[in-house]
Formats: sequence, structure tokens, C-alpha cells
Amino acid sequence: MNIKHLVIALALVSFTAPAFAATEWYIVKNETTKKCEVVDKKPAKGSKMMQIGMNMFKTKAEASAAMKGSLDCGGK
Repeated sequence: MNIKHLVIALALVSFTAPAFAATEWYIVKNETTKKCEVVDKKPAKGSKMMQIGMNMFKTKAEASAAMKGSLDCGGK
């Protein structure tokens, strides 16, 4: 009976683990240096980092491409 529970627990973990690994990427601008960067955490209110736009991106590559095209970050 314990082996059955162990197998079920391992199956659940294997299916839910990718959901916990999901990361969101944001474009932020440092208010002091006026430089943009891509980060994996939404900036806290009151910090020196300001989120550019309202979007979050699924991959760092998507966020980097959007940052290059952003007017706030010196893009087109």
C-alpha cells in the first residue's frame, strides 16, 4: 500500500513541477541610471525600478526583443 501512495505522489510531482518553474519576465528602467533591463520579478512599488509597459513576457528573449523596440528604452 505504501508503494502505491509513493507512485501516486511521484506522478503528481512530475506533472506539477513545470508549473512552479514558470517565470515571468518584465522590462524595467532604473530611475537613477535611466537604463533598462529585463528582470524576472515585478518591481516593488516605491523602488528605484519602474516597470516599462504593462506586459509580462513568458521568455527572456521575448522581453529583450520588446525592450529593444521600446521608446522608453531608446528603441524605435
